[in-house]
Amino acid sequence: MSDAQEGADRERPPVGATPPPPPAPPVPPAPPQQQGSPAQPFAAPQPPAASAPPQPFGAPAAPSQYGWSQPQTGQPFAAPTQQPVGAPQQPFAAPAGQPFGTPAGQPFGSAPGARPGWAPPPKPGLVPLRPMTLGTLLGASFQVLRRNPRPTFGASLLLQGLVAVISGLLVGFVAVAAFNRVENADPADYDAVQAGSVGILLLSSLVPAVLSLIVTSVLQGVIVLEVARGTLGEKLRFRELVALARGRIGALIGWAFVLTLAVLLAIGLLLLLVIPLMVIGGGAGVAIGVIVGILGTLALVVLYAWLSTRLAFVPSAIVLERLPLLAAVRRSWTLVGGYFWRTFGIILLVAVIVNVIANVVSVPVTLLAPMLILLVDPTGANPALAGVLGVAVLLLTLLVTVAFVAAALVVQSATTALLYLDLRMRKEGLDLDLQRFVEARQAGATDAADPFRPRDAARPQGGRA
Repeated sequence: MSDAQEGADRERPPVGATPPPPPAPPVPPAPPQQQGSPAQPFAAPQPPAASAPPQPFGAPAAPSQYGWSQPQTGQPFAAPTQQPVGAPQQPFAAPAGQPFGTPAGQPFGSAPGARPGWAPPPKPGLVPLRPMTLGTLLGASFQVLRRNPRPTFGASLLLQGLVAVISGLLVGFVAVAAFNRVENADPADYDAVQAGSVGILLLSSLVPAVLSLIVTSVLQGVIVLEVARGTLGEKLRFRELVALARGRIGALIGWAFVLTLAVLLAIGLLLLLVIPLMVIGGGAGVAIGVIVGILGTLALVVLYAWLSTRLAFVPSAIVLERLPLLAAVRRSWTLVGGYFWRTFGIILLVAVIVNVIANVVSVPVTLLAPMLILLVDPTGANPALAGVLGVAVLLLTLLVTVAFVAAALVVQSATTALLYLDLRMRKEGLDLDLQRFVEARQAGATDAADPFRPRDAARPQGGRA
């Protein structure tokens, strides 16, 4: 047997053996990648899918553990998207309508476990029950005029008008009597009669000042009560406010007299210092007296501004806390401590605003009145008509003045009362007491204590800025 036949017999498979599988076709080489083209992502091998239990006919397919599921009937097949190897990580997307990092149902930035939603401080009446800003103080001061005008502006206008009418009639009657007395005096007693008439005129001018002090004190107490009760949402009549101030009117009038006597005493001491220098010192004394008078006046103005600011809350403490006069003085001095410049600045700002508004309205009336008389009677041929117009202009000017004095008293008293409440909120937590009082009243409680009266226990100190 030849060598070729023996090789063919060795390669032939035995009878009954399974023939070997055909060889796999060769894999064609990948085309070369051009320079500058992006690298193709490497497809990571996917693990075999776990077998899912059979679903009943018509039920939706169960979701897969890889984030995609078998498409239902009539839906196209959507394969899951894969990130290429080495691609940057995509930022985590928060649920729709919810900021990232905030638990569901809570506003952005709130701490976990906080109440859902921020509730502003309650505002049952004139101002929100929280420490007040400058805008809140200014707005509420003028809002007192229109919120409850009858016991505030109406009462102030009525009482100031009565004071003006009584003062005018009294001073006018005394002036006419004094002039008649001087005209009919005996020449030998003329000097004595003239001096007595001047003294009577000066004494009669004190009566309007005393009446104005009394009326101002009563109105200040009423307006303090109106601001305090208005903060709680109450709107009382003038009679009810006077009833609340009963027993404190005398202390208010006493405080007004103390202030007046202090101012008169300071002016008197300055005059006692200046007049002797001008009389005794000759020319040099006059110059020294003028300089001392100017410097003394400036010093008195500074002293008055300081003392009036430190004692600005005495009426509020007398009426709301029902303190005696000396205790109210100490109370005001303590409250203003640490907040002097803020209190002084706001009181001064409101006074400037009120005076500017008053001048804007009153100055045109004062300037146009003589022009009106000249237009009606330019030649002076009808003195009776000119006299009637003069009286009408005088009455109009007086009415405008009284109206603005009444409005200024209401606004400035309301500003002082609001500052008093603001400082008690900042230092003593009065806003929390007021909130508890409002909640108790809304719950139907009728025996809640007056929140403006000081508690028996000491209030927490160290308050808020």
